[in-house]
Amino acid sequence: MKLMANINSLIALIAGNALNTTAMKQRIKLGYEGACSDHVTHYDELGLEHYTKIAAALLEGVDIRDMDVLDVGCGTGIVSAFVLKHGAGRLTCGDASEYMLSQCKKKIMVQEGGGEKIDFRQLDAESLPYGDKSFDVVVSGMLLGLVPNQQKVVTEMARVLRSGGMLALSTHGPECWWEPGDATFRAIPKRYTLGYRVEYWPRKGTEIERMLVKAGLADVRIRKLFWQDNFETGGKAYDFFASVSASWWNAKFPPDKIKEISKKTRDYFNHHKVTQISHDILLAYGRKF
Repeated sequence: MKLMANINSLIALIAGNALNTTAMKQRIKLGYEGACSDHVTHYDELGLEHYTKIAAALLEGVDIRDMDVLDVGCGTGIVSAFVLKHGAGRLTCGDASEYMLSQCKKKIMVQEGGGEKIDFRQLDAESLPYGDKSFDVVVSGMLLGLVPNQQKVVTEMARVLRSGGMLALSTHGPECWWEPGDATFRAIPKRYTLGYRVEYWPRKGTEIERMLVKAGLADVRIRKLFWQDNFETGGKAYDFFASVSASWWNAKFPPDKIKEISKKTRDYFNHHKVTQISHDILLAYGRKF
């Protein structure tokens, strides 16, 4: 299946689809807006424990107290919630998806210390709407693997850091989600995906390290988390994967076929007992001098 995926990506490159990063970003945004299915509405219901684990690990030992913090790709606010608990002086939550940003606002505004010290902003991570040296700390939870121009995003996050400021991000490693990704690729109708380069860019730790160094950050370090979740049924594994990924690839299917394809994919998970999901997570840190 990896060979088939690579061949498909080659076709996409030849056809020019693999270079259309604007379309790629739009499809992911549509997924997290809930425009192609309602899977994302179950994001916290099925993924809160998972992403809370990553957020806690990411911010362990990061000095946030009284700092001015930007959360890039805040999603439903799971990392942002930890930022507040760690005593941030001010917090800006930013995401491309209006829906995810609205969920973040609901979650964060009920926390103690909300209100005036919290701002919410719809933004493009590749072009942050802030001046140079605007924040003491920039955090980002599991965004980088879902953006096509990763170096540009890292460079932007470094740009808005003040001198001495810290960047802390988590992202997908090479083995992250390989079981559900493989099963989904096998299950979906190929006639809709010929020449389609899936919007997913997991990276090795050495690649992430180079990105941070190229962005001008020092004291770069990479940590790795790896674990596997085992679900009771393939259907439950599919529900988790579809929710946290927001099934953004549905944007490639005819709207009247999405429910049918989703059901067939879920049935495939059940029939083939795809009950295990690997989580290969990279935690990266760098300081601006």
